[in-house]
Amino acid sequence: MLREQDVGHRIVVRRIVGIREGRPLFSDALGELVELSETHLTLATDEGRLRVPRGEVHRAKRVPPARRPTAAAVVALELAADEAWPAPTRDRLGDWLLRAADGWTGRANSALPVGDPDRPLPAALDAVERWYADRGQPAMVNIPLPLAAPVGAELDARGWDSRPPVLVQTVPLASLPAAAPERPGSPPVELTTAPSADWLAIAAGRKGGLPDAARHVLTAVGQVRFAQVHADGALVAIARGTVTGHSRWLGLSLIEVLPAARRQGLAGRMVRALVDWGAATGATHAFLQVEQRNTPAVTLYRGLGFTTHHTYVTRVAPR
Repeated sequence: MLREQDVGHRIVVRRIVGIREGRPLFSDALGELVELSETHLTLATDEGRLRVPRGEVHRAKRVPPARRPTAAAVVALELAADEAWPAPTRDRLGDWLLRAADGWTGRANSALPVGDPDRPLPAALDAVERWYADRGQPAMVNIPLPLAAPVGAELDARGWDSRPPVLVQTVPLASLPAAAPERPGSPPVELTTAPSADWLAIAAGRKGGLPDAARHVLTAVGQVRFAQVHADGALVAIARGTVTGHSRWLGLSLIEVLPAARRQGLAGRMVRALVDWGAATGATHAFLQVEQRNTPAVTLYRGLGFTTHHTYVTRVAPR
């Protein structure tokens, strides 16, 4: 039978859905186990969330992990993520992307080595180092795994450092839970097309300042919304949503709730509001990026049905 350690894993459940001629009728469901209680279990399936009373469960077991996404799927999602977080200074090295944003965030100040750099790997990395040196910045490379593992091996040989692994997580929008009923008097979630000064102040506190390049990263997207929640006249929660990747992907970022307003479901409500907006524009899936060591955030997103699509590591050249 299922145990607490099965939460977060894909399982198959055979459940009793009726009786015919004295015999039980069964139906199978496959999805990620996102909740397990004494009375129910909840799966995030491709068709949506399914809540099954334990009394209906005939058999349940964990299934082997799904196959890794194809290289094409990783590239497509990485390019959608780049479109959602656009660095103001950009260049190309064959298919590779070179990006700079005055040092604001690793994603906007790193090379993305997907595709063919149009030269041998050592020469490509030499060119990356020169490009960032010309801008007075340390060279950084985002390594999607396992796609760019050969690049990582070459950087190991050069003595490059590694930042903590980042999970790129995804979920079909249809699998996300419906919005929880709002408590009486709950402040509404507002969606705006441009960030307010207060919104930017909270983002700056999280990211360590906001240079002009950061404002470009946040706003220079064709389809973008800024979620915010006010309480007693003060801004207490923010989030950002984008739709990119040929309108398939809703990107979620900068989900932040001030300490005094936490544990009130505001993060989930902002996500839900952005999901509704994204779905209305044609998006079918959501993605986000979260450090693997950020356990509270990983737990929150797992409860919403997010699973890891792939991982990336930011590599930094030695000074």
